[in-house]
Amino acid sequence: MGDQVLKDWKNKLYFGDNLEILRDKIPDNSVDLIYLDPPFKSGRDYNILFQPEAGKLKGATAQVKAFEDTWSWGLEAEGTYEGLISSKITKEKPNQRLIELMKAMRSYLGECSMMAYLAMMAPRLLEMKRVLKDTGSIYLHCDPTASHYLKILMDAIFGIENFRNEIIWRIGWVSGFKTQKKGWIRNHDVLLYYTKSAEFTFNKEYIPYPPDYRRRGGGQPTGKGIPIEDTWNCHPEDRLDSIMIMSFSKEKIGYPTQKPEKLLERIIKASSNEGDLVLDPFCGSGTTVAVAERLERRWIGIDITYIAIDVTFKRLKESEKRIGRIIDFDIDGMM
Repeated sequence: MGDQVLKDWKNKLYFGDNLEILRDKIPDNSVDLIYLDPPFKSGRDYNILFQPEAGKLKGATAQVKAFEDTWSWGLEAEGTYEGLISSKITKEKPNQRLIELMKAMRSYLGECSMMAYLAMMAPRLLEMKRVLKDTGSIYLHCDPTASHYLKILMDAIFGIENFRNEIIWRIGWVSGFKTQKKGWIRNHDVLLYYTKSAEFTFNKEYIPYPPDYRRRGGGQPTGKGIPIEDTWNCHPEDRLDSIMIMSFSKEKIGYPTQKPEKLLERIIKASSNEGDLVLDPFCGSGTTVAVAERLERRWIGIDITYIAIDVTFKRLKESEKRIGRIIDFDIDGMM
């Protein structure tokens, strides 16, 4: 099934504003799974490391700014907010619940950086709901900086009844630098998991039993394994560390917010099947599309930075060697 579908599908990398691309180029009810890892409103600029051109100092690396994760209220944020409220910037019409929520947030927060961030996210999430199939799922990857506000947005857009889990992903061991913090050390990200309806794809996943695992009575286990909970990388057998803390990870390509393939593999296997369409509207380093391709899903990746599209293109070309086939895809929006 997967092979036949892949032969008939041209995967897409879109270069541009994901709001415009979602609105103008992706049909209603066409996507099975959305994973997004948007800027977290961290207030930082992120650089990407890359190897210099031939002839320069061997072993040296260079840096270029990949993206800014800083937000401020101004004409652009005002225009996006007004466009959302008036239903002028999205194909999907905002529901009254969302409009009232955005007005209340502006009244409460004022015209600050957080409000600018939420004004950016709201119309994009609204368009993601439109393109998602009725049986589809969405995972929003964020951190505690804005997760509480984003959850309220998701409730207003997808419905409180379609909230499934708040997944806690423990990043891994704590670095020496982090231990210097006064107060509790943050060592997790949040994934907000929603579906579009009560009927959705979910393939339950298990962690294999360790060799010495025994049931309470002392007998051998007979099930499929240890069911995965909504806390990830918290069980001794569930190794799902961030590659950013592993100095010698072979996955690293130098992109500052790159996520491990095992994380996306878990999500894609659980919430889609072979031949399904996976969308990442902030595709960054290309982890989602690379894993979707390896697992024989169709895919769409979108990013507004040239660097992200270039990194993803090169990553897919490298992936061809690993999976043993040519990856058929187009890049849209670049001259």
